[in-house]
Amino acid sequence: MATRPKSPTAPRLDSAAAPASASARWSGIFPAVTSKFNDDGSLDEKEMARCWKLQVDAGVHGLIVAGSLGEGSTLDAQEKIASVKLAKSLAGKRPVLLTIADGSTRNACRLAEAGAKAGAAGFMVLPGLPYKSDRRETIRHMTDVARAGGLPVMIYNNPPAYGVDITPDMLADMATEPLFAAVKESSDDVRRVTDIINKTGPRYQVFTGVDNLALESIAMGAVGWVAGLVAAFPAETVALWNLLQSGKWDEARKLYRWFRPLLDVDVSSKLVQNIKLVEALVIKSNDRCRAPRLPLIGRERAAITKIVDDAMRTRPKLPAAK
Repeated sequence: MATRPKSPTAPRLDSAAAPASASARWSGIFPAVTSKFNDDGSLDEKEMARCWKLQVDAGVHGLIVAGSLGEGSTLDAQEKIASVKLAKSLAGKRPVLLTIADGSTRNACRLAEAGAKAGAAGFMVLPGLPYKSDRRETIRHMTDVARAGGLPVMIYNNPPAYGVDITPDMLADMATEPLFAAVKESSDDVRRVTDIINKTGPRYQVFTGVDNLALESIAMGAVGWVAGLVAAFPAETVALWNLLQSGKWDEARKLYRWFRPLLDVDVSSKLVQNIKLVEALVIKSNDRCRAPRLPLIGRERAAITKIVDDAMRTRPKLPAAK
């Protein structure tokens, strides 16, 4: 049985001086991979392996399993651990992060312990949902989970979806915990990237978690992108990242403008259904979901299909990989 870690007692240090975990200077494209299901509702690990290998072959820099896009709220603990092990078997030296989103801190700590044993390189941790915790409760939950797993953590901030805002001031207060290595910033406000950097300096690896703010966030200093449409367009996502890292802004903007209608489908309460349909159309996967989610029908399905059809007709030729 997991024991609750000691509550944080260390005095606050200057945030810029408090080093992130040396083992987690994560950056680049980290797909939030989708989970695949058989007709009977069980995990389709064969199809997951096929789809996830497309990510690795395209040159992504890490994998994140059991997230929102991976339907993590519908997976049991054993399925989450199986997802870690499968991703690890494909990822090579790339880090595999397990998403931890649980309404109970105790259960979240148990999952962190199991994820560490399964070989995860770290965790992407959410507040204890669906309860909307206050500042003290949120920091305590995140700290307890990090210490239970003993691995680096990407703090996931998504107040529009989950109602808890992990503010730059909070991140400054959390900087004394060395296991907090990165932040997935999904507040839907690109100004937050600057706010975090102004408040905490280089303390955190700041990732954008909003597909259609990726270029803007990277321009303002984000060092990574937890991506969604990468599930169907890994080559384009990696190419965009490489152009930005090479300072080829004109080429990057052109590619991003083509990509933008697709990226917009990630910003939706039905992002799972949307992106799974895009996967079905582009990489010949399937769009089976775990209930209560159901595949799109009618006008919703037609709208996503048109976006994909338009994109495929104008799909750009990518720069040669170096």
